[in-house]
Amino acid sequence: MMLVCPECQFENPEDNKFCQRCGTSLTHGQCQECGASFPYGALNCPACDAETAKIWLALIAEPRQRSATAIASIDAETTPSGSKPEMTTQTQAEATTLDRDHRYHLYDGVAATTSPPPLIAHIQLVWDSQPLHKAFLEQLLEQTSAESEVLIKAIPDSPASSLEFWRQLGVPEMALPYLVLQESLAPAVPALQDAWRDRDREILLIEDRRDWSRLADVWGDSSLPFSQLLYWLNEMAKLWPALAAIHCTQSLLAVENLCVDEDQALCLQFLHTNDASAAEPTLQDLGRLWQQLFDQTGRTQYGPLAQLLSALLQAQVTTAEELRSHLHDIDNQQDQSTNNPTTAAADDPAADESDMVTVGAPADPENIIYRSVAEEQPTIVLPMQVLSLSDAGSTDIGQDRDHNEDNYGIETLIGKQESALSRTLSARGTYIVCDGMGGHAAGEVASAMAVETLQAYLKAHWQPGDDLPPPDIINQAILAANQQIYAVNQENARSGSGRMGTTLVMMLVQDAKVAIAHVGDSRIYRLTRKSGLEQVTTDHEVGQREIQRGVDPEVAYARPDAYQLTQALGPRETELVKPDIVCFEVKEDTLFLLCSDGLSDNNFLEDHYQELLTPLISTNANLEQGVLDLIAAANNRNGHDNITAVVARIKMRPNPDQM
Repeated sequence: MMLVCPECQFENPEDNKFCQRCGTSLTHGQCQECGASFPYGALNCPACDAETAKIWLALIAEPRQRSATAIASIDAETTPSGSKPEMTTQTQAEATTLDRDHRYHLYDGVAATTSPPPLIAHIQLVWDSQPLHKAFLEQLLEQTSAESEVLIKAIPDSPASSLEFWRQLGVPEMALPYLVLQESLAPAVPALQDAWRDRDREILLIEDRRDWSRLADVWGDSSLPFSQLLYWLNEMAKLWPALAAIHCTQSLLAVENLCVDEDQALCLQFLHTNDASAAEPTLQDLGRLWQQLFDQTGRTQYGPLAQLLSALLQAQVTTAEELRSHLHDIDNQQDQSTNNPTTAAADDPAADESDMVTVGAPADPENIIYRSVAEEQPTIVLPMQVLSLSDAGSTDIGQDRDHNEDNYGIETLIGKQESALSRTLSARGTYIVCDGMGGHAAGEVASAMAVETLQAYLKAHWQPGDDLPPPDIINQAILAANQQIYAVNQENARSGSGRMGTTLVMMLVQDAKVAIAHVGDSRIYRLTRKSGLEQVTTDHEVGQREIQRGVDPEVAYARPDAYQLTQALGPRETELVKPDIVCFEVKEDTLFLLCSDGLSDNNFLEDHYQELLTPLISTNANLEQGVLDLIAAANNRNGHDNITAVVARIKMRPNPDQM
């Protein structure tokens, strides 16, 4: 049994007290409430009694509630240790743990009050007393993969094929839909912690969402803009095809199963498997749920949305793509209406739906005006303010290099003014990633010099209370870093030492204002729920230079020197360095990623951002863990170079003082 480091995920021998890679304690953690040290595996902090263990929902299915196929397959399967599955459990009245290893303890010995989904006998709250050990499910997959020479990372793309793939590996039937969808549909699908078989029953541990707000409750809030309702309807239509592919659309049809997180994103409390003895649910059933939400809460449908709901109930809309297209048309109509200066109340975010009619027009449903929503952001330009700024960074040597030439720097300054009537946040951040070059120790020296010089220059020229530095100050900071490295190159050249250099990406944040600068082929990406992933820097390399000159991309990158850098800090004198600098304003929740090319090579981010980056936009996502997961995945896919990633998450909200 190995201990997995909570910081860097490195696997250590069980008798280790500190991680062999990063030095993190493997015996004690730090309480988030009081900062005191507590032993891993304890339910409560010894200093302040705050809960330190993770609480999970255990879903327990009895044999009569599963298919004959699933039950018949039990005898052919093995536990992580290779023995027959004999995780015997005491009777519910006597049990203190759910498993034979006594890892998952019953939480206060009481069952959760949440009503169980179909096929589940009962639900139990449990806590993990061995948080640094791999889950039983993970051990099972590793053992099965080793025995059958199956590569777990070679998972089929389609949900249906992926479902069968995991089933053949012996994964408990109840865990299959969570395993298939948890990454691609996060945060909508609850996180899966563990799953195993206890003789003739299955036990599944998932994220506890009992305290999350129910959608039906927030739907009836009269102060909620109609645009938010339109966003949730679109999210349901977006989830429908993926859930239908693995026969779990019933998850969307139980109104008590729908909830929202703190970012108002639509989420599911459980995954409900469709009844195999009944016909598969259709979009008509989804339409009935929508009708139920409006009827139960007293909210009224207007104009195009009422027409769409009628068409949905009459089976005139037959695909989720068609449904989303109609919703987007309504969104566009709202956008056009709200941009019309003759409309009434369009600029009033607190206006009631009954007020939203065109001036001088009859109160016909066709003329009702909606405020638009695209993912989380309304299309009306509302005054926005920063709600929070959070960040994380890490660097890894990679699998093929003998030393790390990457470097990064993070500096943030958060100020807060709060009273009973208002709350104002001032956020400032400096984020830098450098990828050194030059071989031996030269590359890491260059990247470290660049980070230190830039931070020192900005401290001297960007004082507290100042606005975002103008482009000329940012340019001078970069040229100062270049001069420092170039001067060392000039001195060392006299003794025959090779020249060193580094790439640079840098982002400066002042509240909602952002400045981005780069030299070389390290990159900055921007991710929003509305626009997805966007690369906001253009690589300084021969191939891109040729494309900008009008050469066809295929021809440009057929050159043998296509990936040779045209810009870098250090190798050349300052007059020849031309940084690219762009300034803009953030208007919606945004995740920025600064990275070296060890992370971005081979379209890794473009191919995997939805499961690795999109969940990090959510406030409850752990950025530190997200960065580690991102680097680990890049090591599996690429790994030929050093890998560095820095993420910064900016959360926005409307500013009521300026409305």
